[in-house]
Amino acid sequence: MTSDPEPAPGPLRWAVWLLRAEAVGLALLTLFLVYELITATATDLLSALLVILFAAGGAVLLWVLGTALDRRRPAARAPAIVLQLMLLPVGYFMILGGLAWLGAPLIALGLVVVGLLISTATNRALGFDTERA
Repeated sequence: MTSDPEPAPGPLRWAVWLLRAEAVGLALLTLFLVYELITATATDLLSALLVILFAAGGAVLLWVLGTALDRRRPAARAPAIVLQLMLLPVGYFMILGGLAWLGAPLIALGLVVVGLLISTATNRALGFDTERA
């Protein structure tokens, strides 16, 4: 494997950093869910474990995609964009549920990361031909 002599462009570096920050946030949420499961007095064990598994899987997936993008793997961009677009309905329903203080930033975060991932500098760094003659 050869390393790329050029440093990653700013938008790609920011996208990787934000994906990894989201992964850490989701990992912390997973730990909180485990704590809640352990201290709960009554629970549906299967449902609780599935929610924990979903959160943990999301954290791992975000970290893996961030790492792949950091290594300039173009195939990682589309799944990363899909995960970011998933923040839009989540944020929307949080706003409807009275959690606008959390829903609005989630929507903004998703849109910012998508913007970074589709920027011209990121396209060039990932090897997508943006200028066709």
